[in-house]
Amino acid sequence: MEKLQQLQGVAAPLPRANIDTDIITPAKRLLDANRETMHQHTFEPLRFLADGSENPEFILNKPGYRDAVILITGRNFGCGSSRETAVWGLRGLGIRCVIAESFGDIFFNNCFQNSVLPIRLPGETIAELLTEAGDDQGNMQFQVDVAARTLTTPSGRSITFDLTPDRQTALLEGLDEVGQTMKEDAATAAFQLEDRVARPWIYNLGSVD
Repeated sequence: MEKLQQLQGVAAPLPRANIDTDIITPAKRLLDANRETMHQHTFEPLRFLADGSENPEFILNKPGYRDAVILITGRNFGCGSSRETAVWGLRGLGIRCVIAESFGDIFFNNCFQNSVLPIRLPGETIAELLTEAGDDQGNMQFQVDVAARTLTTPSGRSITFDLTPDRQTALLEGLDEVGQTMKEDAATAAFQLEDRVARPWIYNLGSVD
């Protein structure tokens, strides 16, 4: 998994609550779900018009926000069914950080498995960030420091966000759950050696005398 230590770039304002995983990755696109191409369908109901052309009013289609690395959005982002494809699609679009008042629980957890940082902040703070990001030019630079757990806005305001130590380490070192487990490989092997001596019968259940 790719490390996420610091991030600097444009934040796209998407002031809409309850964006569910079917909006992020429509169900009809899941049959051929692919990590490398999922971004082509991300936000499809919002991003494209009925004829398949780009919706010029959708924030990520506006010239100044096409290269956004941060998404600032409404409460309950990523609610709905369990779809890791939703995070795949965001990553494919270049989004490495999503800031919202709240998230769907499964989506929130899936972010950390794909090196995307979800930040929860109070509603009034979100409103202020949307104002800073929404100059309609896309030239407002935000900064995220995972080690310091800080978000710095274009005006220079520094905001501290919550991040558990294990998830912070996972992002800094680029470790998903499997990678985190493998860090304990030596300790696991040592335990197994000791346990084979202490409880040999556990390891011989499948043997036939």
